[in-house]
Amino acid sequence: MVALRSSRMVRLDRIYTRAGDGGETSLGDGRRVSKDDSRIWAYGTVDETGAAVGVAVAAGLEPAATELLRRVMNDLFDVGADLAVPVDSTRGRQRERLRIDQRHVEALERACDEWSPRLAPLTSFVLSGGTPQAAALHQARTTCRRAERLAVRLAADEPVNEHAIAYLNRLSDLLFILARVHNDDGRADVLWEPGASLAEEQ
Repeated sequence: MVALRSSRMVRLDRIYTRAGDGGETSLGDGRRVSKDDSRIWAYGTVDETGAAVGVAVAAGLEPAATELLRRVMNDLFDVGADLAVPVDSTRGRQRERLRIDQRHVEALERACDEWSPRLAPLTSFVLSGGTPQAAALHQARTTCRRAERLAVRLAADEPVNEHAIAYLNRLSDLLFILARVHNDDGRADVLWEPGASLAEEQ
């Protein structure tokens, strides 16, 4: 993919380049790595998270949740751009590095605090079901958790922006809260009943 950057936007000049046919791809600083590299797994799964959030939005959420998650989808591209360039890279033009910072994390924390008071108290773990909207949000949540795990795995081997990892952690919390909101504020949650299947057979 060939991208031309203006002051704020990126224009995609061509979608296919054949440059990845050999199983390698370029990081944000131009370094070539295997498509199976842990960094590619990390930011690729961030991309999956954004797609899953988009599916949840398309399912028809409360307007305020839709507006919030559309901003989140943009932020997730920023997270991916952050992870695509190693923190300690000296390649390329340093001033153009896009990094997640504490403000991104705090915005998610505020959103969690704003939505949480609506929720009924939890009496068990919540299963991924209920309304189609809640199920889609739970799918996005679990994808986000996987992205977080892969970013943590990457951080064990290479320097990673800690705010990017924190962002993924808070986002999974927010998606859990919003899933409950779309299950009648938690009153229609599908709850885990430990051992219920075995109990029915007795």
